Amino acid sequence: MPIRCFVLDDEPLATDLLSDYIGRLPDLHLVGVSNSPTQALLTLQQLSATGVPVDVLFLDIHMPRLTGFDLLRPLGYRPKVIFTTAYREYALDSYEFDVVDFLVKPISFERFLQSIGKIYRFLPTAVAQAELPPPSQKAREYQYFKVDKEMVKLDLADILWIESLKDYVRIHTKNAELVSYLRISYLEEKLPPDRFVRIHKSFIVALEHVQAISATYIRINNEELPIGRMYKARLDDVLTRSGPDS
Repeated sequence: MPIRCFVLDDEPLATDLLSDYIGRLPDLHLVGVSNSPTQALLTLQQLSATGVPVDVLFLDIHMPRLTGFDLLRPLGYRPKVIFTTAYREYALDSYEFDVVDFLVKPISFERFLQSIGKIYRFLPTAVAQAELPPPSQKAREYQYFKVDKEMVKLDLADILWIESLKDYVRIHTKNAELVSYLRISYLEEKLPPDRFVRIHKSFIVALEHVQAISATYIRINNEELPIGRMYKARLDDVLTRSGPDS
């Protein structure tokens, strides 16, 4: 069974980072993300009441209205807790809750993996024996995208192309279009380069869905997307190595 995770931090960038880290590990399942401690408390209590409590709570300590410590006291049950904070002086206080680990921001993926390794020691044998990927391994079959107030999981195979909208991107999939608060340059680095390539300042395409290629455009799902001059050499290199007919 996947490990059910919930992320609470009043800083959206912090929740985005941890959500991305969680998405890299197939044994972890992100069931919720919140930037509001009061709303998160209600959600966590509701999940527990329905018989599906979270297994691991990534919890910021220093938040408005409720601190991480204040949230745990009325929660009613004790998930495994990984505290996160930019304030090192809270480290000693956190141990009264018998937490699994304490992460000081900024949090690297390598340090995150160490915390998950500790989590595995508290879980059933089948999960505890799962292998962590090396820190450099980022390949996976899905990606989480923040859409409105949710983290939406998309299978990479369903993504046709991605379109830049300045500080946002529009993700074109087989069944829908989603808008996420991300820069296209961020996704260019995060998506597997053997499957996705940037062809224009405004477009990243999924190679597996390419229908046709000309000197000036790529056709996907009967849509013609322009190839920018500065990206053509990179595209030619990718096609040479992967082969458009492979």
